[in-house]
Amino acid sequence: MSAMFRSLSDYNYRIWFGGALVSNVGTWMQRTAQDWIVLTHLTNNNAVAVGAVMALQLGPQLILVPWTGLVADRFDRRKLLMLTQGVMGILGLGLGLIVLSGAAQLWQVYIFALLLGITSAFDAPARQSFVSNLVSDGNLSNAVALNSASFNAARMIGPAIAGVLIAVIGAGWVFLINAVSFGAVLFSLTRMHREALRTKKAGRGGPGQLMGGFRYVSKRPDIVIVLIVIAIIGTFGLNFQIFTSTMTTVTFHLDSTAFGLLSSVLAVGSVAGALLSARRETPRMRLIFGASALFGLACLLGALAPSYFTFASTLVLLGFAGQTLMTTANGTVQMTTAPEFRGRVMALYMAIFMGGTPIGAPIVGWVADSFGPRWAIALGAASGFAAAIVGLIWMIRHQHLRIEMHLRDSPHFVISHDGDGRSIDVLETPGVAGEIAEPRLLADERAPSPEVERERLRDDVLSDEITENR
Repeated sequence: MSAMFRSLSDYNYRIWFGGALVSNVGTWMQRTAQDWIVLTHLTNNNAVAVGAVMALQLGPQLILVPWTGLVADRFDRRKLLMLTQGVMGILGLGLGLIVLSGAAQLWQVYIFALLLGITSAFDAPARQSFVSNLVSDGNLSNAVALNSASFNAARMIGPAIAGVLIAVIGAGWVFLINAVSFGAVLFSLTRMHREALRTKKAGRGGPGQLMGGFRYVSKRPDIVIVLIVIAIIGTFGLNFQIFTSTMTTVTFHLDSTAFGLLSSVLAVGSVAGALLSARRETPRMRLIFGASALFGLACLLGALAPSYFTFASTLVLLGFAGQTLMTTANGTVQMTTAPEFRGRVMALYMAIFMGGTPIGAPIVGWVADSFGPRWAIALGAASGFAAAIVGLIWMIRHQHLRIEMHLRDSPHFVISHDGDGRSIDVLETPGVAGEIAEPRLLADERAPSPEVERERLRDDVLSDEITENR
């Protein structure tokens, strides 16, 4: 099996991947139908209402983060996922029946969005960290990338199907189809070889453990900067539903089919970004910052697009940049976190990744309503550029990156490093008179290896937890 799909050689991951793909298609169908009925049936093209639904659905990730991560670390993740996935299926069924009855009102959609958000708050860290129970550490980055590819392949298929079904049979049936799709995940969880699952030590109870994840992250500046980048772009940039729905209806005056097509086009770039990430052995910090800058550029091009088709073409680049950023950030956090804290750290990651939307979505929606959709997308562009600048400053300060420009006509040396504070090679490059020499990247030779540093941090935090629990 090729390096890109190596994690699929494991039976447990393979069956999980298949079930998740079916469920993800249903999830994207519901998201499309939900945004459409709010925008066109329950309001008069009110982008703020769409932002409010997103906020209610994603806000609990931020509020419940101390408990959701602890639950993912302490309890059997497979059983926890069976519970959360079953509840989400029931919620999809309930919303579908209300819409089919013709009695749906905006406040009812708000309630279902909030209940789904609470359930998802417990589901997300368990689902993200469950991957480490399915594959070896060497395949973890690949499995995370393939999960993203599955999610975005579903984004490519689901909205297009939903757009057609909404026009033909109505949005209510789309919600019912999503409810049925959760059965695929439940089936995969029951058919796994449990003896092959990689087990984890159960966490100890007590207040020290509740705060252990925050304490661990506070001592990891590399994780902190990833969370800052995700917070900036997640708050103001990852509002694709608002971007595509308002550009479709307000700017280009098109219907639900055109709206669904935009989501699918966005997913084309996202799948490409995820699959290229799957080929990489390990995620790299500089790729996160580079993808942030590319995300900003893609948003800027989208804001300036003169027609529906040119706007759609910019979404391919936007999807590629956004997915490369998210997959690399997710893989970096998971691979560099000690297993004892992975659930809590991923809960914090997901809270920041998804929880920024309750703050940003209403703001982006207000900008779209007040100044037009193009200005809302420009706000997303600003977030990408800001995140890239923050990342560059961090590399200069924490990875001892220095760029020195010299005018010389004699040979000079370029010292590069691996991003972990250690020099790895010295390249002799001839200089040319009157030209600017290549940048010199200088690293700190005395920095400890990442493995030693992670072990030290883990021991410190575990010691603090034991002391507090006593």
